[in-house]
Amino acid sequence: MTVLNELDSTCGISDDELTQRFKEAIRIKYDDETKRAYLEYPDGRREYVGE
Repeated sequence: MTVLNELDSTCGISDDELTQRFKEAIRIKYDDETKRAYLEYPDGRREYVGE
């Protein structure tokens, strides 16, 4: 059974699609070499989370 809330009905995004997008966003902003997440700014510099 799928339960829709107000945001689902206005945005048209299913829970599965939202989960997929969230996982992809995390994957993009994770440095496999240092094993840490980072924020990337428009100028290209990276600020690692927790610094």
